This record gives sequence, C-alpha cells and structure tokens, in this order.
Amino acid sequence: MAATRAHKHHLDGPQEVLTFPQAVALYLKAGKSDNYLGKIEDYWKDAKVKDMTAGAIKQSAPVLYPGCSGATWNRQVITPTQAVINHCAELEKCAFVRIKRFDFDETVKTPVDQLWLDTFLLYARPVIKALVLVMYATACRFCEAHRLNWKTDIDFARRTIKIRDTKTGKQRTAHMPQPALVALANLPRERQPYTQGNAYLERPFWRSESTLRNYWDQDVAKAAEAEPGFERLTFHCCRHGFATTMLRKGTDPKTAAHLGGWDDIALFMETYAHAMQDPTLTDKLFGTELTQAEEHNEQNQQLTKKR
Repeated sequence: MAATRAHKHHLDGPQEVLTFPQAVALYLKAGKSDNYLGKIEDYWKDAKVKDMTAGAIKQSAPVLYPGCSGATWNRQVITPTQAVINHCAELEKCAFVRIKRFDFDETVKTPVDQLWLDTFLLYARPVIKALVLVMYATACRFCEAHRLNWKTDIDFARRTIKIRDTKTGKQRTAHMPQPALVALANLPRERQPYTQGNAYLERPFWRSESTLRNYWDQDVAKAAEAEPGFERLTFHCCRHGFATTMLRKGTDPKTAAHLGGWDDIALFMETYAHAMQDPTLTDKLFGTELTQAEEHNEQNQQLTKKR
C-alpha cells in the first residue's frame, strides 16, 4: 500500500495526494497558530486539498458554526482554512486558493478606557486580569497574547514582551508597564503542555481560546451585574483602547502607531482612533466648566481611591 501511494505521488505530483490533515501538519510544523483548526481538520479529515474548492470551504462554515455571524465564519473558518492551504501552496504542494469573505455588519468597537479597565479588574480572575492588562498595555491581539512564552517572550528584568504579529509575520518588542508586569508575575508558573508542531511551550495563557473567552465573558457579566452601565466589551477593544488612550494622552499618531505595532498610520487613525463623543469639549475654548471627559477622570480617581 505504501509503495502504491509513493508511486502515485511520483506520477501525479504532491498536489494530487496531499490531504488536508497533512496540510495542517505542515502548517503547524512551520510554527503557525493552531487557532480554530481542530474542528476544521475533523470536517476535512478525508479530503484532498485539490478537491477543497472555495465554494465548498464557504459551505463548511455554517456547518461548523451554525447560527453564527459572517464575521465569525470569516475568522474561525475561512481565514484559517485559507492560511493552511496557501502555506502549502508556497511549498509547491498544492494550488493557491482565494475565498470571498462572508458579508457582515461591522460594528464600531468601543475602546477600553481607564475607568472601564479599573472597574473590570475588580471582578476579573487573575488570568483574565493579566490578559486584559497585557493586551491593553501592548496593543497585542488576543491570539498574540495567547501564544506568549514565559522563557522566550517575557523579560521581567527589562520589562519587555516580545510579540509575534500573527497578521504580518513580524515581531516587535513592547514595553511592559508596571500593572501588566505585576499581573503576569502573580500568575502561577507550573508547566502546562501545549503542542505546536513538536514543541512543548510554557505559556502564561495556556488554557484554550474557548476557555479564556468563557472566563472573560463570565467576568464581564459579573462586573455588569455589580456595576450599572458597565459595557460588555471584547478582547479586541483593548487594542482600540491602546490607540485611543495614547492619542488622548498626547502621544503623536506616528509614535502611538509604532508602539502598538501598526505599520499603516492611515489604518491606525481610521480604524483604531476613536473621536471623543463629548459635545461639551468646546467649553475649553473659554476655560469655563468641566467637560464630560474631565468629570470622567474625576470619577476614575475616586474609583482608584476606593480600591
């Protein structure tokens, strides 16, 4: 049987025999993320990559995640499936695939600010405290925080975190402000096995993505129940919060974008910088009454004193 497969591989080329599980193995061997690939690999376990058309891949999304939005299908099915196939295409083992994304209504993200963060920290469990502080302080995405390694990425002495950008493949070194440093230092260091290719990594956020998302949702719900008006924000709101807060604190756009890992300043300003929704800001023209923003800062200081 093995000889027959080898003969067929010799006659037809690798693109004729490459299966999707084999493609996933090559993808992970290259050190790529395994986010969302478990369910996808199970779905295509008997499929050859050459038979996985763009249409068939799109049809798999509602099956894998019924009742979800187009944004979820894009993020958790289309993007990872295409990434695996196109990685193998770069290795000349199959053809490239292009898949049109699902349409969806894109909601404007509310940025995390200091008041929201301080309130959330009162109710979040330790691992979520560390996670939210790392994401807010460095502008890293959840998937980038999830992959952090104690030994290779986190340097307490230099107060730095090495972040591997999952979209561009670049890496950067971010400063670790004191709150993030303390929260990370307080996490347990027991070794947790996590397979990525053949490597066993030691990570602060070693739990599965679904577990961490559930923890986040539970802690946000706890805060919302205890604090009237507390908004239920998502992981990615931390990245928006970094950009918006840095700009409102007086950092110039080019520097803020650099510190947060954005190469495209236009994208940074258009997508991640949020205008202040405070019509009373024009009072500053005459140096008169407190603006809503200043009142907001006073509330934040009062909350800090309570802690």
